[in-house]
Amino acid sequence: MSAPHRILFVCHGNICRSTMAEFVMKDLVSRRGMADAFVIGSAATHDDEIGSPVHHGTRAVLEAQGIDCSGKTARRLRRADADEWDLFVGMDEANMRDMRRQLGRAADGRCFKLLEFADSARDVADPWYTGDFDVTYDDVLAGCAGLLAWLDSGAPRS
Repeated sequence: MSAPHRILFVCHGNICRSTMAEFVMKDLVSRRGMADAFVIGSAATHDDEIGSPVHHGTRAVLEAQGIDCSGKTARRLRRADADEWDLFVGMDEANMRDMRRQLGRAADGRCFKLLEFADSARDVADPWYTGDFDVTYDDVLAGCAGLLAWLDSGAPRS
C-alpha cells in the first residue's frame, strides 16, 4: 500500500471553513472506503481562535449531514507542517498569502485554493461574515469532491 495522501485545510481561525472542509473530506473518503489512504486535518493562519471548538454554525451544518466533528479544536499552522503534509488547501486569497508566508519555500507548489478544484477562482464563502453556513457547505462540498477527483486522476504528491 502506498503512503496516504496528507491534506491540511487552512483558514483564518480554524473554526468554520477549514474545519468544515476537514470533516467533509473525511466523510467523502470514508464513504468511498478510502479512509486508510488519507490523513486529513485543518489549521488556522492566525491565533484568534486557537483551542476553540468548532463554531456552532459549522457543527450544525455538519451534524445535519450526519458528520461528527466532536473533539476538534482550532490549531495554528506551523512551519514544520511543510514537512508533515502533502497538500495545503486554503479557503481564500488571504489564506493563500498567509500559508505561503508561514510555510516558506518548502511548501512551494503544494498550496491550493479549495474552489480551484471546482473550476472556480472564487473564495469559499466565509460564514463568519455571511452567517450562511449552508452556502459555505455547498462551496466546501464542491471543492472537496473536485479535490478527490483530482487526486483520483493521479495528481502528483510532494
